[in-house]
Amino acid sequence: MTFRPKIWFPISTALSVLNLAAVPFAAAPAEPVHAAIHAVLAVAFGLWAQRLYRQRTALPAGLTSGEWREELESEVDGLHQQLAEAQERLDFAERMLTQRADPQWAPRAEGTGPPEQGA
Repeated sequence: MTFRPKIWFPISTALSVLNLAAVPFAAAPAEPVHAAIHAVLAVAFGLWAQRLYRQRTALPAGLTSGEWREELESEVDGLHQQLAEAQERLDFAERMLTQRADPQWAPRAEGTGPPEQGA
C-alpha cells in the first residue's frame, strides 16, 4: 500500500480538530490526564498535518521554481506536438474513408457481385 499525503492530510487535520474539541469535554469531569492526552494528540496530529501539507506543496527534489516551470513548459510543448500529430493522423484517416475515387470501394447496386479478377 502506498502512503499518499493527499489522502492523509485531511484525515490528520480532522483528527487534530476532533482531539482539540475533546479537551474541554475530558477536563469537565475533572480528569486532567485525559484532557492532557487529547491536547497532546491534537498538537501531534496538527504538526503531522502541517508536515503533510508542506510535502504536498513542495517542488520536486533539487529544482527551483524557474527550473520546475521550464520543465513543465517543455512537457506541455511535447504534449501539444503529440496532439497535433494525432490530429493530423485523424484527418488523414477521415480523408481516406471519405475518398471514393477507387472503384473497388465505390458502393454497388444490389445484385451485382464483386468485380471479377482476371479471366
